Amino acid sequence: MVGRARTRRSTALVGVVCAGLTAALSACAGDPDEGTNGVGKLSATRVEKKARAAAEKAGSVKLSGNVVSKGVNYRLNMRLKRDGATGKVSKGNSTFALLKVGKDLFLKADADFWARQEKGGKEPSKSDVRAAGKLDGKYVVVPSGDPAYKQLSGFADMRLLLDGLLAMNGKREIGDRGEVGGVRTVRVQAGEGGGGIVDVSLIGKPYPMRVERGGGAGTLELAEWNKDFALRAPNKKQVVDYGRKIAAARS
Repeated sequence: MVGRARTRRSTALVGVVCAGLTAALSACAGDPDEGTNGVGKLSATRVEKKARAAAEKAGSVKLSGNVVSKGVNYRLNMRLKRDGATGKVSKGNSTFALLKVGKDLFLKADADFWARQEKGGKEPSKSDVRAAGKLDGKYVVVPSGDPAYKQLSGFADMRLLLDGLLAMNGKREIGDRGEVGGVRTVRVQAGEGGGGIVDVSLIGKPYPMRVERGGGAGTLELAEWNKDFALRAPNKKQVVDYGRKIAAARS
């Protein structure tokens, strides 16, 4: 009888120890959504809606990466807000700065860029480059009637650009957890990834942090949401009127 009692007590003690160990291990594992904004528990469509809503309410954002438009690859490094933008756009070997203040759009590039304008995009001679020197580093007004205005201003229009980047096609699904720029994220993908992917922040507001456009049309990172920056028109002494259509910038 004594042996049986000891056995029962030992069995009970082992059960208590195991239960305590299991609880401790569970506590160590923790809730994967602890300390997050909670969107990781939502459906893919709800996460997408929250990300879009956060982006629409934001006052500014920094955007960097590449966008493929009409078969042309553009590399963007832009800071945007509701009333304008500033940054750089690269296409092939050409890089130019864009500045948009209200509806006014300015383009700044080196002499080689403007010489290519004169040559219709072809390789300019040294004399062409010298002749274009007066435009080197100057802000050139892009008239609203210039065919280049619509596309170039699209790179500097926060609302228009985000609407296009966040568009996805296909059934939405929740993908893997990850990290973008040191921020924990949850992924929403459309069409099994082929229709677009957006990584949404799990910390703070559910901002889109990384976008992969459907069909291989570019990948961009978005950062510094709501971080304000100075935006002002250039000094009049820095501005010139090119007087011709800015064709090479959009071809």
